[in-house]
Amino acid sequence: MFELKDKVIVLTGATGVLGSELALSLAKANAKLVILGRNEVLLDELKKKLVHLTYVEYHVVNVLDRHELEKVRTSIIQTLGQIDSLINAVGGNLPGAVIPDDKNIFDLSETDFDEVVEMNLKGTILPSIVFGEIIANQGKGSIVNYSSMTVDRVMTRVVGYSAAKAAMENFTRWMAVEMALKFGEGIRVNAIAPGFFIGRQNKKLLLNKDGSLTDRGKKIIQNTPMKRFGKPEELSGAIHFLCSDSSKFITGVVLPVDGGFSAFSGV
Repeated sequence: MFELKDKVIVLTGATGVLGSELALSLAKANAKLVILGRNEVLLDELKKKLVHLTYVEYHVVNVLDRHELEKVRTSIIQTLGQIDSLINAVGGNLPGAVIPDDKNIFDLSETDFDEVVEMNLKGTILPSIVFGEIIANQGKGSIVNYSSMTVDRVMTRVVGYSAAKAAMENFTRWMAVEMALKFGEGIRVNAIAPGFFIGRQNKKLLLNKDGSLTDRGKKIIQNTPMKRFGKPEELSGAIHFLCSDSSKFITGVVLPVDGGFSAFSGV
């Protein structure tokens, strides 16, 4: 139903736990993948997972460098001739932009805060502009961004990440309107808002060394009606849907994939 065969999909942030699982699902759907990452070692690990599954290009790129992105764009047009979807999965956090229990907002590292905002906001905006221009010229295609549960519900500690994702979600809606009004109804811009999945960066926040839940992990599970964390592969269906023609009348929305976390009042 969510046909992606031979669609050219550009994917940033593919070397993380969630991103690599998404890349695998897209490869199994026979999409043609252009994968961008800045860590060559992690890209090599991903290559081993995707070998022989589908057409894949790998580019070692800093998504905050417009010139590097434009070089990849030129390569895509020369080799594949089009871009059907862009998935902006890049993101992350830094210790200095997190407020631990024994500190407060006045201990915030301005340097880390700026870097987190740049990574999560500009790291979505720049690829959207560079690769989105091709989609605009085609008059059809989709962009899928990664939002967060921290946008609509205040969560302690993650101040930099929350601010960046809130701005990115606003940009998603703005870009959806801009593309549809000026370049036609064939272009869609949406986002998913993952609930809580165990990744490299949040593992210590959610799990103790023995695998038991931290206090924060317990609070999250208490407020998730499905009473568990998400599995990386459970994001894939929503993204396949938003990249496929099955969602061609959907733009400017943020789709939660959260086990009911955003719907639950806690009572």
